[in-house]
Amino acid sequence: MTTFELLMRLPDDHGFRFLVRDGAGQFTRTFDAELAAGGIAAIRIPPRAPQATAFAERWVRTLRHELLDRTIIWNEQQLRLLLDEYLEHYNTHRPHRSLHQRAPDDLSDVTMIGLGEPIRRHATCGGLINEYRHAA
Repeated sequence: MTTFELLMRLPDDHGFRFLVRDGAGQFTRTFDAELAAGGIAAIRIPPRAPQATAFAERWVRTLRHELLDRTIIWNEQQLRLLLDEYLEHYNTHRPHRSLHQRAPDDLSDVTMIGLGEPIRRHATCGGLINEYRHAA
């Protein structure tokens, strides 16, 4: 798939602002120009800088480990649905060690669950991931 075909398949409100890339030969000036025409800035990482993409690589590893390695993807529609559900889970429910076991979008105060209080399990991502919440 060419860069042009990729950009044509993206929705108008894709939200991508940057593409972080290495210095591989397939990334030509034409590639960067087509991205720029689509409103996406190409950022080239410096050579011999393995830490430059550490956060992105860690996120991709987490996504693969928790979701993609555990399911069979049948088509693009199913993949997009699973990714949307996983992003919702990742940003609103999944605990992050660097955030003291809170989710990135979780601004609420931490409440302790008392003994005997009911908790409900909520399955997401096609039943691959379970979230636990107070019963209403």
